[in-house]
Amino acid sequence: MTEDRDPARASESASDPASDETLAEAFWSVARQLRETSAKTLAPWDINPSQLRALRVLTRRGTIRLSTLSEHLHIAPRSTTEVVDALESRGLVRRSPDPDDRRATLVEVTEQALGVLEAVRGAEAGRVFGRLSRGDRVHLASILRQLRD
Repeated sequence: MTEDRDPARASESASDPASDETLAEAFWSVARQLRETSAKTLAPWDINPSQLRALRVLTRRGTIRLSTLSEHLHIAPRSTTEVVDALESRGLVRRSPDPDDRRATLVEVTEQALGVLEAVRGAEAGRVFGRLSRGDRVHLASILRQLRD
């Protein structure tokens, strides 16, 4: 019998906190918890998870074309326009004409958006990760960045 099919080893692996299966299950469980609580977390700022993702992309990328934002968000251009419309109506993003292509529109975050993002980060951290010590949060952040990169 190979290691993969040995029931004794599979049982050991399932109970081992360092096993990939257990880590993956724990990771997805926390991810699910983050998604489920995001509406509550974002309610005070009257934004939804799609709008938050757009703000985060714009913060990382700087001023970009709407079409580029669509690509980064993996959503249709029409949906991106709706997200940006909602954010613009709240003063969180600003549109401007693209000086290199008069058919294109640029979008960027405002100072107000940066304040909202900072407040949301704090609320997210407290809601899900507040149970961890500061050292554990630092360690977890390091591990997640390592996995992401």
